[in-house]
Amino acid sequence: MTTHAHIDRIVRGMPTSDGAGVRLTRVIGTPQLSELDPFLMLDEFGTDRAEDYIAGFPDHPHRGFETVTYMLDGRMRHRDSHGNEGVLVPGSVQWMTAGRGLVHSEMPEQEEGRMRGFQLWVNLPARLKMSEPQYQEFAAERIPLVTPEAGVTVKVVAGRVGEVAGPVSQPATEPVYLDVSLDAGAAWEHALPQGHNAFAYVFEGAAAIGQDAAARELAAPQLAVLGGGPRVRLQAAGGGARVLLVAGRPLGEPVARHGPFVMNTREELMQAFADFQAGRF
Repeated sequence: MTTHAHIDRIVRGMPTSDGAGVRLTRVIGTPQLSELDPFLMLDEFGTDRAEDYIAGFPDHPHRGFETVTYMLDGRMRHRDSHGNEGVLVPGSVQWMTAGRGLVHSEMPEQEEGRMRGFQLWVNLPARLKMSEPQYQEFAAERIPLVTPEAGVTVKVVAGRVGEVAGPVSQPATEPVYLDVSLDAGAAWEHALPQGHNAFAYVFEGAAAIGQDAAARELAAPQLAVLGGGPRVRLQAAGGGARVLLVAGRPLGEPVARHGPFVMNTREELMQAFADFQAGRF
């Protein structure tokens, strides 16, 4: 049995828009890759044009899953119906558990300059879909930065690299969320938890993923769905690379989703719409 991961599929993100017209690239949640249990959606947003982001994401509801927002550039203000408020700045992370339901907004705190980052949707198991909403925000200085090899730096949002653990913990899916920077020619191997579903998203430069003859090169913006063993090998190709390495324990439950609601059955979805319309979020 091989201990190294290989690439099962390569997916390229699709241009789209969301919110009040924010332009972004959708990588998970498309016809090419509708989901990767427990991950429901991955969006990358990045532009220097204020008209592409200035309208933001006005009030909208969620139920039944978690949103993870990781800012690289720019400032975004979050407000929700449970009284939580915060400003995401470069390098910071927001991990929001919608649970039984909330209404929130994500609006730019700038009128010019670069806005760039990611939002990942992580499913919740049936037993937690109606839990109380929670909100966690981590400033850039709370995200550990480690150098496991020469020319390699890793921001540890969730999971562990050696003895260093990220600030986010979610026992339901045991997520791993790493931002890996590779200098030209640098390589790194990392062991993910056994049985997790995993992907590597190359968002800057190019990187070879896999061991020896099984390695395949990806160039930004491409995502590799990983299979095989838990050891992932990344090596920069050309002038260096930056890669999101993400993994989570699959839930193995039915998914019923429509817009901002993700439940297990159609009846639960209908109830979510009824509860929202009745103001019970």
